[in-house]
Amino acid sequence: MTDDDKELDRIAAAAARRADGDGRPPRVQHDMGHYGISIDAAGLWHHGGTPFPRVALAKLFATVLKRDEAGDYWLETPVERGRVDVADAPFVAVAMEVEGADHNRVIRFRDTLDQVTTLDAAHPLRVAFDPETAEPRPYVLVRDRLEALLARTVYYELAELAEEAPTKGRMVVWSAGAAHDLGPMEEA
Repeated sequence: MTDDDKELDRIAAAAARRADGDGRPPRVQHDMGHYGISIDAAGLWHHGGTPFPRVALAKLFATVLKRDEAGDYWLETPVERGRVDVADAPFVAVAMEVEGADHNRVIRFRDTLDQVTTLDAAHPLRVAFDPETAEPRPYVLVRDRLEALLARTVYYELAELAEEAPTKGRMVVWSAGAAHDLGPMEEA
């Protein structure tokens, strides 16, 4: 076992205590600096530049991933916290499921870690536009300031469901009883 594997296992043990709610009283949380963990633009987790050896490890770490008000990402356990780098969004939605139709439609996204997020009022859609290319960059809120970037193919599937909004010139998609803005008609 390499030193990197030992470090990942140590962090995983702390994350598992957090995820399992081990019932122990809270302890002082130590700032460990940067863990050497990064999440690339495809949503893949790396440690020291090497992809995680087990997807289950990334799934466990995702349960203790936080984003603070300044936009920095952290892995936080009851005992320690350390920074991680995120290239774009920590998750990438790679599949979409649609139930129902029109205003009764419910849309769910599945990300690279098999988390499922329903597009609803608590998990809204946000579409940013790349300033250089004007390409849309759609995101869905997963939880607590953590977003999933919609893969291009998923965004195209979503755009097929779009309709003109009551506010002329805007496109929306309905899910869970709410209209989610996709942007101006010519850009959606």
